[in-house]
Amino acid sequence: MFLKMRRIFSFLAIMVLLASCNEYQKVLKETDVKAKYDLAQKYYEAEDFKRALRLFEQIAPKYVGKPQGERVMFFLADSYFQRKDFNMAGYQFERFIKSYPKSDKVPEAAFSGAQSYFELSPNYSLDQTDTDKALAKLQAFVNTYPDSEFFDKANEMAQELTTKKEKKAFEIGKQFNKLGEFNYEVLKSAVASLDNFVSDFPGSIYREEALYLKLEATTNMALNSFQSLKEERLENAKEAYNVLKKQFPETKFTKKADNLLKKIEKELVYFSDITATK
Repeated sequence: MFLKMRRIFSFLAIMVLLASCNEYQKVLKETDVKAKYDLAQKYYEAEDFKRALRLFEQIAPKYVGKPQGERVMFFLADSYFQRKDFNMAGYQFERFIKSYPKSDKVPEAAFSGAQSYFELSPNYSLDQTDTDKALAKLQAFVNTYPDSEFFDKANEMAQELTTKKEKKAFEIGKQFNKLGEFNYEVLKSAVASLDNFVSDFPGSIYREEALYLKLEATTNMALNSFQSLKEERLENAKEAYNVLKKQFPETKFTKKADNLLKKIEKELVYFSDITATK
């Protein structure tokens, strides 16, 4: 009995599916815009975004300037978003906001558009153009809609992207430092990158390590300098040590930093002796 009932239900499900497919194909080929609108909305509400999207794409140009145009354009953008076509979703949400700036849906569209670019943001090691765009969109949203239900989520996403940009900037300086142990020009780039990083991201979780890496880079620059430039660069390295210890008295790099300081001070003694004999 149970097996028989299951077969009946399966048959009915298949029949409903076939009827739905036939209706979709029939309406898709028709010129009746209203029929397409009604079916597109039906699919959208049923979360069948693939079919809804195709129908909305067909009818969107027909509803420009009409009362239903606002709904159609929003549903079109959101269908792209639900289908994870974030490039098109971001573009369509921007179009919606420009076309209907007074719509009640503008805050949601602004958030969803920003989220589309957030989803496009790549790994930190790749080009961060989409990350920059997403950050700009999220910041604009936070500034414009502080009372929105999406405010906290937007802040959370913005922080995630900021951390990604921090990591990219930090890794550039770190890599320069790694490659430039005995190469002045590369070490110079390391110091410049790390200085920029510390300046651009004052509250970064990587700040402590960046300050230590700067100490390491400036020390290597000093130790491998021409004698005429060594004293000044040793003093720069010592200053880098002082900055690290001042900002992070209990730094996890204490042992390494102290060993570098010993090398710096040992070299500085030489210059002190020269000065004393003059």
